[in-house]
Amino acid sequence: MRVRLREKLANQLPPDALSRVYSSFDIVGDIAIIKAPSNPSDAQIVAKQIMETHKKIRTVFSQTSPVENTHRIRKLTLLLGENTTLANHREAGCNFKVDVEKCYFSPRLSHEHLRIAQQISTEETVVNMFAGVGCFSVIIAKTAPKTKVYSIDINPTAYQLMAENIQINNVKDSVYPLLGDSKELVETQLQGTADRVLMPLPELALQYLPTAVSALKKTNGLIHYYDFEHATRQENPVEKTQQKVAETLDKLGVKYRFKYTRIVRSTGPNWYQTVLDIQIAH
Repeated sequence: MRVRLREKLANQLPPDALSRVYSSFDIVGDIAIIKAPSNPSDAQIVAKQIMETHKKIRTVFSQTSPVENTHRIRKLTLLLGENTTLANHREAGCNFKVDVEKCYFSPRLSHEHLRIAQQISTEETVVNMFAGVGCFSVIIAKTAPKTKVYSIDINPTAYQLMAENIQINNVKDSVYPLLGDSKELVETQLQGTADRVLMPLPELALQYLPTAVSALKKTNGLIHYYDFEHATRQENPVEKTQQKVAETLDKLGVKYRFKYTRIVRSTGPNWYQTVLDIQIAH
């Protein structure tokens, strides 16, 4: 993507602006979200080129803040096209309504959505502690129809869209949307209920790990743990994630093993998103 986009922009931008064109951008339905050059006219040129290259895109936004606060939202500035943040996104045979400014959504997790869904056995109970608009939950329910998924999010907009997506994809008998803090909901309603727990919120994963363990049934269970990790070239980001998770689990006194680990993606210079599939045995 970077080479092709930069090639098309080579005769339109000065070299210093061209060097600041990011290597990738998100496409959610017919909305593109980019990290644009700071010069407004340069940003417009990039947005126009993206719309010319990707004919289905009707709107291009620039992301002007990091994902932040408990609702996991980011500030967006319209560069070109229709001024709407609501998109219809299709993934793994499912349809999702997404508000790209008012709730968290990353199309870069599509591989993980399907990877986890394909592991689910018949009649499992899953607790998704940070469900967003419900991608993990809905795709799991579609892949393993007899699964029960408790799908939690604290963001009211994400919760409302999740509820709509459950209806749109006809999984209301399998996915149960819950609005609130997952720690409180697990402690009051979901202790010892789950065969599997999903933790797709790296910013809070370590803090909420004891809660995830408490949600598991008193037999073996799996936790899918996502994190952001800083690592130099001499360091392994997965090993750094394992180390801090191991320290927390050791303090809890549970038996565990790391069943599967990988780098999901690079998120910036020396920053990575990692995932650990953790087998827990009480």
